[in-house]
Amino acid sequence: MTERAQANPGRRTVLGAGAAVLGAAALGLPGTADAAERSGGHGGDPGSRLDLPVPTVIGHRGTSGYRPEHTLGSYQLALDMGAHIIEQDLVPTKDGHLVCRHENDITATTDVSAHPEFAGRRTTKTVDGVSLTGWFTEDFTLAELKTLRAKERIPGNRQKNTLYDGRWEVPTFEEVLQWADREGRRRGKQIWLYVETKHPTYFRGLGLGLEEPLAKLLRRYNRHRTQSPLILQSFEPSSIQRLSKLVASPRVVLLSGAGSRPWDFVATGDPRTVDDLVTPAGLKWIASFAQGIGPTLDLIIPKDASGRLTTPTSLVQDAHEEGLILHPYTMRNENSFLPADFRRGTDPNAYGDAFGAFRTYFATGIDGIFSDNPDTALLAAEDFTKS
Repeated sequence: MTERAQANPGRRTVLGAGAAVLGAAALGLPGTADAAERSGGHGGDPGSRLDLPVPTVIGHRGTSGYRPEHTLGSYQLALDMGAHIIEQDLVPTKDGHLVCRHENDITATTDVSAHPEFAGRRTTKTVDGVSLTGWFTEDFTLAELKTLRAKERIPGNRQKNTLYDGRWEVPTFEEVLQWADREGRRRGKQIWLYVETKHPTYFRGLGLGLEEPLAKLLRRYNRHRTQSPLILQSFEPSSIQRLSKLVASPRVVLLSGAGSRPWDFVATGDPRTVDDLVTPAGLKWIASFAQGIGPTLDLIIPKDASGRLTTPTSLVQDAHEEGLILHPYTMRNENSFLPADFRRGTDPNAYGDAFGAFRTYFATGIDGIFSDNPDTALLAAEDFTKS
């Protein structure tokens, strides 16, 4: 059966290792997922099961195409639009609280520069080998961070989003969990969250490890089990391995561009690159502790020098052969973010043929996609499953 045929019912059961055991776990029989949960679910646990529509639409940082990213307003709109999963990126405060920001550098995503009381906090740091100057969450207590307000990260591309600058504060992850529980009760269904640990090696070096407080929150809100409506993700495989020993929640390893190295590999002297991880051997290794991968779209279909799509790689087939799901990133509607094949007109901030791009990526057999515009992605997914 082709991936297209599998997707036609609109739902696909995604397995980790040990598919033969899954039937009992899915039926709630003892001795399978329960044991995995008690042991932390490590080692590609056999109870893993994601029951989600295919293609899955993931609200990237909420609805960052329409609202300032990682705000409750952005998450709420993603949910109202019908996104199947809503993403949060986590970084810590000085006093160890997990907050939702794409980066610990909050210069572009908050109004911190307009707060004279924090002018002295501006500094230069090296994060994962990159020198950055600005304000960083790890230099603020949660109480201090709560005095700031979120704003649009890329106003040059998304001027309309600036209408909402200052409307929302920086949410804690616990506040998001509480929001998801409230919405779940109101709607009568579970609200799925997709949670990334950002720069985990860097923060562990500061004594602000992400995995342990994250696991504590997941247990507190009952999202630590194999069938919890939550997926964990990280660009650092060691963070996913660490989480696999703490909770049984489904896990995904994110993969950056070809030739790049995960920062934990750089820190430990591991010579492997993303190129090694997308080989059958690399995917088999990932499948030993995770249930999926989140590759950049260029690892699915590379682009040529002009930005046009070329021939798809074998990554989708290779990953599926190892029982891994694929949730690549990121689709955006604006011309400047689309492959050159699908740009329309000369305005880089105008919408291009996003539907055509979605259709092309879905045809490769991917299981879902991150999108800044979940409404567009949902319509494209509906078109695809009906075709």
